[in-house]
Amino acid sequence: MTQYVDWKFAKTAGARLVPPGPDVSHDEAAETVAEIRELAAAAVAPVAATSRLTAPGDAPAPLVVDRPTWIEVNADSMAALLDPAMQAMASRKGKEPWAPAQAIGSKLTGAEAGGMLAFLSTKVLGQYDIAPDGTPALLLVAPNIMTTERDLSVVPRDFRFWVCLHEETHRVQFTAVPWLREHLIDSARGLAGDLMPDAESLKSRLEQIATQVPRALSGDGQGLAELVITPEQRERMAEVTAVMSLLEGHADVVMDDVGPEHVPTVATIRVRFTKRRKGAGAADRLLRRLLGLEAKMRQYRDGAVFVREVQDKVGVDGFNAVWTSPETLPTALEITDPAAWVRRVHG
Repeated sequence: MTQYVDWKFAKTAGARLVPPGPDVSHDEAAETVAEIRELAAAAVAPVAATSRLTAPGDAPAPLVVDRPTWIEVNADSMAALLDPAMQAMASRKGKEPWAPAQAIGSKLTGAEAGGMLAFLSTKVLGQYDIAPDGTPALLLVAPNIMTTERDLSVVPRDFRFWVCLHEETHRVQFTAVPWLREHLIDSARGLAGDLMPDAESLKSRLEQIATQVPRALSGDGQGLAELVITPEQRERMAEVTAVMSLLEGHADVVMDDVGPEHVPTVATIRVRFTKRRKGAGAADRLLRRLLGLEAKMRQYRDGAVFVREVQDKVGVDGFNAVWTSPETLPTALEITDPAAWVRRVHG
């Protein structure tokens, strides 16, 4: 099989490029990992009670990981999502590339992927890895949790539990709703296939770059993806983004609803964390925009507004109709118009 990205090299490059975590002793690191595991387990009951969704007993337990492990897991997931689209693109070309050039090219793209993963691995506090060709699991990135709680000057145990509440909600979403993982995998693979240009369209895609760069840097769009997508692809991307907004917004709502009873300083944490999401310096904001992370921030906001407004109209059980099937997920238009979703689903 032709390899367009050397994912093994991406893992190696990412592990070498990623900056070290916070300066802590071995004992402090071990104590932090143990406490995060404890709090992840403690988050199960309040999240189930608040969301009225329950993870099955055989759902994998959360994993507390470091940055290199996060890079390794995500490189595998990216390969599983992107490689089929790359192979389809290769089959349309009709001939194999020259082997030496292919080897060099795959190393270069592997290095680029590793650099991107190294940057992202310092930002992510937790993630439910849907593992398209593997075993899905909830990941909690211990060094990033510790770094963030220090940067925000918040109570460590409160912040750790608050993060666990958000991530446990994702674990519940994907395990209590059996069809959701495969639906998201199929959607992501389909979108990746759409975004892979063939030889005929590559030239026109490149010509778009000059006019689309300002939009990519503005923070209004999906980052670098804005440079090459067509209007039709943008619509499809918007539908996938609507689902991601739902998932992130729902997790934010649940974590904040559970918070007052279980996290004494939740109000302070929310204010400081929301400010942090805007990014720090100019370089950080630029990278966020190029990678589409500004759009990611809007997912939390739009999704949370959707969940709140739907729950205000039809209650938590009425909102949970969203998990009935792919057809009851909000569309790109409905995620910013909750009343339209309520009319369509509840009449």
